[in-house]
Amino acid sequence: MKETLEETGAPIRVWEPAGHPLEPEVMRQAQQVAGLPITEAVCLMPDAHFGIGGPVGGVIATRGAVVPALVGVDIGCGMIATGTDLTASMLEGRHAAVRAAIEAQVPVGGPGIKGSWEERRGTPRAVEAAWADLAPGFEAVLQRNPRIKASPARAQLGTLGGGNHFIEVCLDEHRAVWLMVHSGSRGVGNRIGTYFAERARAEARAARRHLPDEALAWLEEGTALFDDYVAAVAWAQEFARANRQLLLAAVVASVSEVVGRELEAAMNLVDCHHNYIEPLGSDEGRGRYVTRKGAVSARAGEPGIIPGSMGARSFIVRGLGNAASYESCSHGAGRRMSRGQARRLFSIEDHARATAGIECRKDAGVLDETPGAYKDIDAVMAAQADLVEVVTTLRQVVTVKG
Repeated sequence: MKETLEETGAPIRVWEPAGHPLEPEVMRQAQQVAGLPITEAVCLMPDAHFGIGGPVGGVIATRGAVVPALVGVDIGCGMIATGTDLTASMLEGRHAAVRAAIEAQVPVGGPGIKGSWEERRGTPRAVEAAWADLAPGFEAVLQRNPRIKASPARAQLGTLGGGNHFIEVCLDEHRAVWLMVHSGSRGVGNRIGTYFAERARAEARAARRHLPDEALAWLEEGTALFDDYVAAVAWAQEFARANRQLLLAAVVASVSEVVGRELEAAMNLVDCHHNYIEPLGSDEGRGRYVTRKGAVSARAGEPGIIPGSMGARSFIVRGLGNAASYESCSHGAGRRMSRGQARRLFSIEDHARATAGIECRKDAGVLDETPGAYKDIDAVMAAQADLVEVVTTLRQVVTVKG
């Protein structure tokens, strides 16, 4: 870790992976965030890359305020993974069937009707039951913020989405089968995040605040708008967690169907958010908050998940409680190029070679997610050896993407 002390702002701490120097744009964004009067510190995880307002892979500590755009629009996005009682030999020759079964069970893609239960013309009972628990909280959010755009929240609960969201079947070092899901709050999180980011910008304009980037507009503690945002984010995190749990249950059912017996799962279960706000207590009458924008909590002994790209390894980790990073670690490998650049640079043949031996999509629609678009996960892990320790190493054999 290296730290820079900005002349007119908060310290910036950087965990930079060997062979993957930070892009100038990422450091510029970090400096802009560090220069805000509300910022206590900025930490750049090894997977940091350019984002909206501030870097993805950033941990931002603030006092008396939070910045909605730094949380982003996929509120509560995160990972869930579990070991099973299956071994690699039990799936031998069945990888294509497993992928097909998962894709038949889980709507993927989006937004809107595509990738929702409306597309499938029938919502599973488990999804209906989960929505019944979530619906009162959503109604409370809408009552306080009636201008939030309508969203297909109910229809998207228990669905994967697109982009970098995925479902994977993996093998650990002992060739035991693990199941892993990456997804979040889908369209409803997007509506909530977009609405409050717009409200923050309006507040900044009304207060005539000079900002280096309008996306860095904040909401001040003690205002109704701040309270509404924090409550809405908390609800979106509940939605995201319920979404991942439903997805994992669907994956368990899919694999069980293929192997002809019910899996024993929920072994070494790990579930973690990586786009959210966490209170840190108060200081001199002001609340302190940490925003993890593509970062995972890594308290001492806390389990977490750090996935690699398609075709790379993933890791179940244990946090080391490093105070310098606000007890955080990376949430993945991190992009090393934009989606547009990846689509221009890589061919379908390149992608097929990079994902050889993995049952997954090998078409133009996933070129922006090809392994070469991401940083080397081993370099990323080496750069954060003071943040986490590896518990289990996973290798993908099946990947499902929207």
